[in-house]
This record gives sequence, structure tokens and C-alpha cells, in this order.
Amino acid sequence: MLGGVTNAQGQVSQARSRLLTAATRIFYAEGIHSVGVDRIVAEAKVTRATLYRHFPGKDDLIVCYLREADAAIRRQVDDAVSGGLSAPDAVRAVGRSIAEGIRSPGFRGCAFLNAAAEYPAPEHPVHQAVLAHRQWFSRTVTELLARAGAAPAEPAARHFVMLRDGAMAAGCLSDPEPICETLLEGVEGLLRALGADGGKSPEERSTGPS
Repeated sequence: MLGGVTNAQGQVSQARSRLLTAATRIFYAEGIHSVGVDRIVAEAKVTRATLYRHFPGKDDLIVCYLREADAAIRRQVDDAVSGGLSAPDAVRAVGRSIAEGIRSPGFRGCAFLNAAAEYPAPEHPVHQAVLAHRQWFSRTVTELLARAGAAPAEPAARHFVMLRDGAMAAGCLSDPEPICETLLEGVEGLLRALGADGGKSPEERSTGPS
């Protein structure tokens, strides 16, 4: 659910919420270029005039869709690392949250990689929104690995992001279970290589912190 969406007067706009909800569902499931404004308007049960009152053009709606997806993933990461986890366990928790997403019904890959494939021009606002999300994710993982004692942290973070990208791409093409197992094994291997595995046994690592 998209909450707290307001209009220029600071009031909650139900029409804008419905537009973003419809766009999020359809863009992710079917792609962006293939979905026209008329389809979104019909799904949201609003008029074209209402859409353009909230979003000057389709590109603005797409950028808002990606910003909502970015906010949801930030909350997911915050939830994964909360509760006083050690830095290695926080890295593991992020990996498990990614695996849970891949296993979820209706998974269609990474919304940001999908959008970048449809909008490859670096200067396009949609592509810029993708880059902003990826920069945040890379920076967050780098900070977690640095706290885990992994030095240098930046190469390790690049490795983690590549593991994540590969799992997200493959997870919608075949059985997600072996993909997720490989992802989590890769995260463990990365932590071990950096001396940041926290001395966990394989059984403890697979079940996570108690």
C-alpha cells in the first residue's frame, strides 16, 4: 500500500495513490514501454486529466514508481539489519531479505535493472532514478562490510552487488530455490574470504541469529 501521498495542499490524494498503485503493479508485471497511459488510467479508475494533474507526463509517473520501489527496499534493508545484529549477521540478513523477495509470488526480477534495460540513456530521468537507488544500495552494503571488519570494503561490496544482480536476474527464469541457495552461499563465502564470518557454524549461518 502506498500511504502518505499528498497533494499540493498537503492533503492525502487517493487518486494519486491509486495511480501509483496501478502503475507499480502493471509496470513491474508487464514492463514499462508496453503499458500506455490509458491502461493506467483505466486500472486506477481516474480520468486522464486527473493523471496529468498529478504527473506532468508518463516519465514522471515512472520515476515516482521507482522512488516508491526504492523506499520499500530501504525499509526492507532497515528491517533486516535492525535489532542489534552484528555487522556480519546484518550482511547475512540483507542477503536473506533478497532471497525472500526472489522466492515471493509474482517475482519478475529487479525493478531497477528492468527499468534500466528499457531506458538505457544515462541522462534520462528514469535511468538516473535507477542509478540513485543502486548507489544507495552499494553504499549501504559497503558500510555494513566495513563495520564487519572487511577491508577493503568497496571491492567486497561490488562483489555482493554482483551476487545480488545475478540472483535477481536468474531468479525469475528458473526454480528460485537453488538460485537463493547459491546467493546465500556466495554471501558466506564473501564473509569468510574477508575474515568477517563471525565464527558461525554452517548450521548457525543457515538459520540466522536466534
